[in-house]
Amino acid sequence: MFTVKDALNIDMIDECLILGVFDRPIKFTGIGKEADEQLGGQLTELVKAGEISSKKKTVAKIHTLGKLGVKRLVFVGLGKEKELTFETLREALGKARKTISESKLTTLSVALDTFTTENLDALDAAHAFSEAFELASYQFAGYKQKSNQVEKSIEAITVYSDADKDEVGAALHVGRIFGRATNSARTLVNTPGNLLTSTDLAAYSSALGERYGFEVEILEKEDMLKLGMGALLAVNQGSVEPPKMIVLKYQGKDEWKDVIGLVGKGITFDTGGYSLKTKAGIVGMKTDMGGAAAVLGAMEIIGELGPDQNVVAVIPSTDNMISGEAFKPDDVITAMSGKTIEVLNTDAEGRLVLADAMTYAKHHGADYLIDVATLTGGVITALGMDMTGSMTNDVEFYEQVQKASEEAGEPMWRLPITEKDKERVRNSKIADLNNSPGGAGHAIMGGAFIGEFAEGTPWVHLDIAGTSTTSSSSALCTAGATGVMARTLALLVETFEAK
Repeated sequence: MFTVKDALNIDMIDECLILGVFDRPIKFTGIGKEADEQLGGQLTELVKAGEISSKKKTVAKIHTLGKLGVKRLVFVGLGKEKELTFETLREALGKARKTISESKLTTLSVALDTFTTENLDALDAAHAFSEAFELASYQFAGYKQKSNQVEKSIEAITVYSDADKDEVGAALHVGRIFGRATNSARTLVNTPGNLLTSTDLAAYSSALGERYGFEVEILEKEDMLKLGMGALLAVNQGSVEPPKMIVLKYQGKDEWKDVIGLVGKGITFDTGGYSLKTKAGIVGMKTDMGGAAAVLGAMEIIGELGPDQNVVAVIPSTDNMISGEAFKPDDVITAMSGKTIEVLNTDAEGRLVLADAMTYAKHHGADYLIDVATLTGGVITALGMDMTGSMTNDVEFYEQVQKASEEAGEPMWRLPITEKDKERVRNSKIADLNNSPGGAGHAIMGGAFIGEFAEGTPWVHLDIAGTSTTSSSSALCTAGATGVMARTLALLVETFEAK
C-alpha cells in the first residue's frame, strides 16, 4: 500500500495531497509555498479568512480546480511546533483520514516532512500516519443486507520524505501493524455473543497461533476438571457452551525466562448469573471479553514484529448464564491455586475466571503478570470513560506498563490496594476469600481479589470496563469497541526490561 519517495513535485498528478500546517508567522514553506504560488496566493487568503487553520487537529480540504496536478489539498492543523506530541499528531492525522474518506479516493499522497519537528522526526510521523490511517478507517461490517455496489477504498499511498526511505518504510509498516491489530481486537469485541462463543474464540486464537508459529494449548472442560480449575468451571456451570482455557506462547529468547504473562478476561456474554443484570445493564454484555481481545490484538503485533521477549497469553473463556445448574450466591468453590472462595455475587464472575488463569499463567512460567478485564462498573464511577483503572503489587513493573500506555495514547490511573482492602476480600467465615465484599471501593475490591492469585509475582491489573467501548466517534475511533490496551501490551513487550 505504501510507496516512499524523496522528490515531491507540486505538478504531480494525484487525487489528494496531505500537508501539515504549524502555527507560525509564515504558514507555508517548501511544497506548501509552491502550491500557494501556483494558486496565485489563494491559500494565504484562505488562511486569513480562517478556512485553513493551524489550530491543532483542524482539517481543511481544498479543491485545486485543475490549477495543480493534484486534485485536492488537505491541510492538517498542528498548533505550535514545540507543543506537538506524538498523540496529538496521531489524532490530527486520524481526523484527516476521516475527512478524506468522504471523497471516496483510491490514491493519496502525504508530504511527511511537513509534519516533523525537532522532537518528532520523519519516523515518528510515518508511524503516526500509518497507525492513524488504520485506526480512523475502521468500520465494523455488521450484518445488514448489502447492496451490490462496490465501495471505493484507498489502494495506494505515496509518502514523500527526505529521510531514509527504508527507515520510513519500516516505520510505516510498524504503525500499520499496530493499527490493524487494534482493529482486529475491535472486531472481536463488536461481534455478538451468539457468533463469538468460547469455542469460536479458541478457534480464532488457534488460527492466530498457526499464522505466527505460537505454541497453542486449548484446555477443554475435562482438562480443567483434572487441574482443579473450580473458579472457571463454576462460572461455566449454567451454560450449554463449553469453557475454554486458551494459551498462546511466544518465545523470543533462547531461554524461557523473564516471561510476561498476559491474562485476558474472555466472558463472551455476561447475564450476571443469578445476580442478574438489569434489562438496560445486560445490553452490550457481548463486550465482556474486551480483555481477551486486547491480549489477542497484542499477540498479533508480537507475531508480526517478533520482539526479543518471552510471552505467554492466557485467556479464560466462557459465558455467564442462568440455568438449574448455574452457580449461586452462597456457593463455595475451590480455585486451581487451592484457595476456597465464598460466592457472594455471581455477577463478579470475571475475577473468578481470572483467578484460575493467573495461576495457570504462573504454571507456564510467567515471571510477570498483567491481567486485562472489563471488570467493574465501579471503575467507571471512579474514573469515567476515558481512563483505565490500574492496580499493582510492584511499582517498578507498573512504571514500565504506565510508560507503554502513555506512548500508546491509552492512559491509565493507579488505584491503591491497602491491607484493609485485602482484609475485606479475605473476610469470610467459611472460605479463604469472598468474591464481592460490597459496593464501597468496588473497582479496588475486584483488583484486590485478583491480586490474591498473583501472590508474590510482579503484577499489574487493568480494568477497562470504561475504556473498552465508546458511545461516540472520535478522531481515531468509531462508536463501539476501541481495542484499548492491545497497543499498550505490545509496546510493553517490545520495551520491557527485566529486573
